[in-house]
Order: sequence, then C-alpha cells, then structure tokens
Amino acid sequence: MKFSKKTCMMLIIFLLMFNRLFALEGTLDKILKKGVLKVGMSTFVPWAMYDKNGKLIGFEIDVARRLAKDMGVKVQFIPTKWSGIIPALLTGKFDIIIGGMSITPQRALKVNFSIPYDYSGMSIVANKSKAKGFSSLEDFNKEDVIIAVRIGTTAEVAARRYIPKATIKLFDDESQAIQELLLGRAHAVVASAPMPAFQAIKHSDKLFLPVTETFTKEPIGFAIRKGDLDFLNFLNSWITYVRAEGFLKEKKHYWFYTRDWEKLIK
Repeated sequence: MKFSKKTCMMLIIFLLMFNRLFALEGTLDKILKKGVLKVGMSTFVPWAMYDKNGKLIGFEIDVARRLAKDMGVKVQFIPTKWSGIIPALLTGKFDIIIGGMSITPQRALKVNFSIPYDYSGMSIVANKSKAKGFSSLEDFNKEDVIIAVRIGTTAEVAARRYIPKATIKLFDDESQAIQELLLGRAHAVVASAPMPAFQAIKHSDKLFLPVTETFTKEPIGFAIRKGDLDFLNFLNSWITYVRAEGFLKEKKHYWFYTRDWEKLIK
C-alpha cells in the first residue's frame, strides 16, 4: 500500500507527538518535580563524615549540597554500605551516588559516570611495630603480611594488584580496618588519600607512612542509572561550570589540605 507525501508527513508528526507524550520521565524531571535530590553516599574521611552534633560534613557533602542548590531543590542523604551502593542505585533507592567513587570500566558496565570532578589516589598507612623497616610496596608483598581494606572499594582492587602476595582482610568500613591496624592485627591499611596520612598524624605513636606518595591516580565521578542522558548532560555541564568558578578547588583545599575542620568532629 502506498501513501501520499502528505499522509506520510502526518503519520511522522503523529508518531513524534505520541513518543513525546508517552516518553518515560527521566530522573532529572522527577527530581525537579519532587523538589528533592536523593544522594547515595558512604562515610569516608574527609569525603563524608559526621560532626559532633551528628550532622554530615565533608568534601562530598559540600559538593552534593551545592549541586542541589543549583538545581533549586533540597538534598536528602541516604547513607549506604559501600559494598551495596551500586545495587541500591539501580533499584531506585536514590538518584545519584556522590561518594568519591572512582570511575572504572567494571563499574561503568553497570552505571553511567559523569566526567571527573576530582582525582584521588591510593595510599598506605602501616603499624610501626609490625611493619618496622618497611619502606616500599614490595616490602608488604609477602604472604605473611596482612593488609586491611574496605570491601568493594578501589582500595581492595589496588591492594590485590600492587601487593598480590599479601593476605587481604576485608571490612565494611575504614574505621574497622584502622582499628585492626591499631590493635596490631594487620601490617597496613590501603585507602584513598588523604585518610592514611591523617591516621598517621592522629596515631603517630603507633602508625606511619611507609610510602609518602599515592601509588595510583583515579578519576572520581558521579554515578547514575544507565540511559539517563539528560541528567548526565546536566551533571557534566554543572561540573564544567563549578570547576571554572573555582568551587571544587576551594573545597578540595579545605577538606584535603587543611585540618581546620577537625574542630567540627571533636
């Protein structure tokens, strides 16, 4: 059956209107309609932590609050165990992960990442007694050496890659890993900088930095559900804007290169 050009054009217009009318509402539209940005996060010093009054503070918290403010909505933080944070995003528990998440090919199979808004790297802090004389990653690369890390993080990946012979002990959060280290039940903890350096300063009688520099460089991005291109485009534009403005640099300096915020948690 042949149709006239006029009929074909009318059919195309009808289909376009039909698709627009019944198109699935994206996350960005839902956020703006509800007036709330739901943020999945997990506590990492100084990315996100609780102050002495129980309020969330940290680099990622400032970033999330600024993002919500620029969207004209409120922010709701949903603390989640790191090992289950991507599944929680995919089931719709929150709209976005803002939690110092490194962009990796494996994670990108499950989520869409924004462009990087920050860069991090892995560092190592060790027990002075158990790791006496250790001054390189190779010193820790032995079967009788115990490395404590947070499960499901790139710290775990880095430890297995750079210290493959060591015994890896997994914990739900970094505070448990540090406690294991302080008790002498682990030789070292691998974690994102600057946490190891902070712990070495805080517990200078027991801990030290055997390697002063980070041994990886990792891009950090927002993670959202796949297919949300409008939301992804907005996030990339927002990162470009606040980076040029100097906001990200200012916040990174405060939380990572000063200790002025310590009075808020003590």
